[in-house]
Amino acid sequence: MTTAPVVTMVMSSQRQPPPADPLLQFLQRRLGLSPSALDLGLRQAELEQAPLPIVLWSFGLLSLNQLEEVFDWQNSQL
Repeated sequence: MTTAPVVTMVMSSQRQPPPADPLLQFLQRRLGLSPSALDLGLRQAELEQAPLPIVLWSFGLLSLNQLEEVFDWQNSQL
Protein backbone atom coordinates (compact mmCIF):
# COMPACT_ATOMS: atom_id res chain seq x y z
CA MET A 1 0.00 0.00 0.00
CA THR A 2 1.39 3.38 -0.99
CA THR A 3 0.44 6.72 0.42
CA ALA A 4 0.00 9.89 -1.56
CA PRO A 5 2.46 12.70 -0.86
CA VAL A 6 1.18 15.49 1.33
CA VAL A 7 1.44 18.94 -0.21
CA THR A 8 1.51 21.83 2.19
CA MET A 9 1.82 25.52 1.52
CA VAL A 10 5.03 27.27 2.52
CA MET A 11 3.82 30.71 3.51
CA SER A 12 6.35 33.50 4.00
CA SER A 13 5.69 36.82 5.67
CA GLN A 14 8.13 38.58 3.35
CA ARG A 15 7.53 39.19 -0.33
CA GLN A 16 9.81 37.01 -2.43
CA PRO A 17 11.58 38.53 -5.42
CA PRO A 18 10.65 37.00 -8.77
CA PRO A 19 13.02 34.24 -9.86
CA ALA A 20 15.90 35.40 -12.03
CA ASP A 21 15.97 34.37 -15.69
CA PRO A 22 19.16 32.30 -15.24
CA LEU A 23 17.37 30.16 -12.62
CA LEU A 24 14.41 29.61 -14.94
CA GLN A 25 16.77 28.65 -17.76
CA PHE A 26 18.65 26.25 -15.46
CA LEU A 27 15.40 24.58 -14.42
CA GLN A 28 14.30 24.11 -18.03
CA ARG A 29 17.59 23.32 -19.75
CA ARG A 30 19.56 21.47 -17.10
CA LEU A 31 16.77 19.75 -15.16
CA GLY A 32 14.29 19.39 -18.02
CA LEU A 33 11.37 21.05 -16.27
CA SER A 34 8.48 21.50 -18.69
CA PRO A 35 7.02 24.95 -19.37
CA SER A 36 3.71 23.91 -17.79
CA ALA A 37 5.45 22.64 -14.63
CA LEU A 38 7.45 25.84 -14.43
CA ASP A 39 4.30 27.94 -14.91
CA LEU A 40 2.54 26.06 -12.11
CA GLY A 41 5.54 26.57 -9.84
CA LEU A 42 5.74 30.28 -10.63
CA ARG A 43 2.05 30.82 -9.90
CA GLN A 44 2.23 28.87 -6.65
CA ALA A 45 5.46 30.56 -5.54
CA GLU A 46 3.76 33.94 -6.05
CA LEU A 47 0.68 32.80 -4.14
CA GLU A 48 2.68 31.38 -1.23
CA GLN A 49 5.43 34.00 -1.35
CA ALA A 50 7.88 31.11 -1.19
CA PRO A 51 11.09 30.35 -3.09
CA LEU A 52 10.41 28.70 -6.45
CA PRO A 53 12.71 25.69 -5.92
CA ILE A 54 11.01 24.85 -2.62
CA VAL A 55 7.58 25.10 -4.21
CA LEU A 56 8.62 22.88 -7.13
CA TRP A 57 9.99 20.30 -4.70
CA SER A 58 6.88 20.43 -2.48
CA PHE A 59 4.73 19.68 -5.54
CA GLY A 60 6.93 16.76 -6.53
CA LEU A 61 8.17 18.54 -9.65
CA LEU A 62 11.76 18.32 -8.40
CA SER A 63 13.33 15.38 -6.60
CA LEU A 64 15.40 15.98 -3.49
CA ASN A 65 18.55 15.39 -5.55
CA GLN A 66 17.39 17.96 -8.11
CA LEU A 67 16.59 20.44 -5.34
CA GLU A 68 20.13 20.00 -4.00
CA GLU A 69 21.44 20.53 -7.53
CA VAL A 70 19.49 23.80 -7.75
CA PHE A 71 20.91 24.95 -4.40
CA ASP A 72 24.44 24.03 -5.49
CA TRP A 73 23.95 25.93 -8.75
CA GLN A 74 22.55 28.97 -6.90
CA ASN A 75 25.53 28.98 -4.52
CA SER A 76 27.92 28.85 -7.47
CA GLN A 77 26.26 31.96 -8.91
CA LEU A 78 27.06 34.13 -5.86
